[in-house]
Amino acid sequence: MTVRNQLVNVIDTLDEQEQILLFQIAIRFADDIATPDDLEAIKESEAEYAAGETINHNDINWD
Repeated sequence: MTVRNQLVNVIDTLDEQEQILLFQIAIRFADDIATPDDLEAIKESEAEYAAGETINHNDINWD
């Protein structure tokens, strides 16, 4: 049995309130996971920073 199927079986045993709580926890957990695109963007930004290709926050005219 796959992990996904095991999770579904566990969820099916919970009452509605517990399912809502589990859903909220799952959403928060998923929000903390970097996607492949996130990881690529982080890698690119670190390379730009290391190459001196960034602009200091104080040097930007925000007006």
